[in-house]
Amino acid sequence: MAEAASTRTPVALLPSLVPLLLDWLPHQRWFAGKGHPVTGVSLVCATELLPLAGPGPGLVHLLVEVEQPGPPPGGTRDCYQLLLGVRDTLPPRLAPALIGRPTNGPLAGRTVYEGLQDPRLAELVLERLRTPGTLGTLRFSRFDRAPAVPGNLTARPLEAEQSNSSLIYGDDYILKVFRRVQTGPNPDLELPLALARAGCGRVPVPVAWYESTAPQPHTLGVLQPYLRGSQDGWRLALDALAAGRPFTGEARALGRVTAEVHTALADALPTVLLRREHTEHLARAMHRRLNEAARAVPALLPYAPRLGTAFDAVAALGRRGRTWRAQRVHGDLHLGQALYQPAERGGRASPAPGSGSAPTSAPLASTGQLVHPPADAATGTGHWSVIDFEGEPARPIGERRSPQPPVRDIAGMLRSFDYAARSHSPWNPAWAERCRDAYCEGYATGSGEDPRAEPELLRAYETDKAVYEVVYEARHRPGWLPVPMAAIERLAALA
Repeated sequence: MAEAASTRTPVALLPSLVPLLLDWLPHQRWFAGKGHPVTGVSLVCATELLPLAGPGPGLVHLLVEVEQPGPPPGGTRDCYQLLLGVRDTLPPRLAPALIGRPTNGPLAGRTVYEGLQDPRLAELVLERLRTPGTLGTLRFSRFDRAPAVPGNLTARPLEAEQSNSSLIYGDDYILKVFRRVQTGPNPDLELPLALARAGCGRVPVPVAWYESTAPQPHTLGVLQPYLRGSQDGWRLALDALAAGRPFTGEARALGRVTAEVHTALADALPTVLLRREHTEHLARAMHRRLNEAARAVPALLPYAPRLGTAFDAVAALGRRGRTWRAQRVHGDLHLGQALYQPAERGGRASPAPGSGSAPTSAPLASTGQLVHPPADAATGTGHWSVIDFEGEPARPIGERRSPQPPVRDIAGMLRSFDYAARSHSPWNPAWAERCRDAYCEGYATGSGEDPRAEPELLRAYETDKAVYEVVYEARHRPGWLPVPMAAIERLAALA
C-alpha cells in the first residue's frame, strides 16, 4: 500500500505544494539559500510514511530539487529533504510549523506543515529506524553491534542555528536529519561507522540511519546516543576566558583526542601519499580560493601576494621530492565539535549538531545541555568526544570524502582558539597562543608527530582556513570580520 501511495504522490501532490514551498523555503534556517528567492521546485522522489488519506495526520517524505538564481551559470540546483505533515486542522501548538493550505489538488483545503515539529510524526520516524527495512524509496538500517532502541520515546526538536534539523528522543538519542543532501555516502555516517567498527571510543556510535535508494543514493539521517550534561569545547573555552583561567590543559587533552581519532581513521580507511602533482594541485586550489575571496572581500587584496607565498612554499617542497601522508579526516574540526562529559556522570559525550554552514572556528550556538564548566576537563579524567563528521556542508561531498593531510583538522582547531580569544574583551592573544602550543603538544603525545614540525603545510592550511572565514564573516556577520582579519595580518607577516 505504501508503495502504491508513493507512486501516486509525485504526479498528484507536488504541483499543489510548489506555490507554498516557493514562499516557505527561503525562510528556513537550514536552507542554504535563505533570504533569496526560489525560482523552481521539482520532485526527485516521494514516499508516504503515514497515509495522507487517513483520519489522522499524514506524513510524506520528499526529496526535491530547488532552483535559485545566481552563480554558477544558470543559477543553483540543490536537493533538499522535506518531511511534510498533513492535517485537516492544525492544533495551536503547531502553528509555528505551518507551511500553508493548498488551494487545489488532492490536499485542497487541508493544512501542510513541517512534520518534524509534530511529536507524533517525529516518533513515527523513530519507529521506522527501530525496524530495519525498506518503504518506498527509503531504506532504514541499524548498526548490528548497537543495543536495541526502545520505543515510546518522546520527541522534541533541538532549537539551534544549523544547516540540518535534529530531534531528541527522550534523553537517550538524537537524530540528525540532513536537509541539503548530495549523492553518495555522507561522511557523518561513513566515518563514525568506520570508527565504531574499529572500536574507537571517541565518536558516538551511529545506532541507526536511513537513506534513499532511488533514483540515486542519499544519506538522509543518523541516530546516535544523546547524553544530557555534556558541554562543548567552545563554551568551556569562553567560560575559561571569562574566569581569567588558562585553557591549556583542555587544549592539550583535545590534541591527544584528535590524534587518537586520526590514528583510528588511518587504520580503518585507506591512506595515500601526496606527491609533487598532488601538492601542486593543492597549492593551485588554495590560490584559486584566495583570488576568489580577494575579489569578494577587497580588504584581503593588500595581503593576497604575501598570503599566496604559503601555498607556493608547499608546492616548492613537493617539487623537491617532499611527500605527505593523506587520510580521511574530520574536515570541519573546531572547539564546537568536541563535547566533554564529566567523569562523575560516566559514559560518553553526546552527539549534537554543530554550527553547520557557520564559520567552523566560531560556533553560533553550543550543543547539548549546558552545565557549569567541569573541573576535570583539563585533567582528562572525564571524556571528550568528537562529533559532526559531515565536513563543510558548502563543499561537494566528493571533496569532503577525499583523503587530506591530518594538519587540515589541526589548522581548524588552531583557528578556533583564535576565535575564542578574539570573542572575549579584552582580546587575549597570549591565551590563544598558549592553547595552540598545548594542543600541538597533546597531538604530538598522541600521534608521535608534532604538527609544528611541518610549518609550511600548517601555515598553508591555516591561511586557507582564515581566507574562508573572511569571506563568511563579510557576507553573514560583518561585525566578526576583524577576527579572521587579525589572523590574515599575522599569517601575511610570516612571508
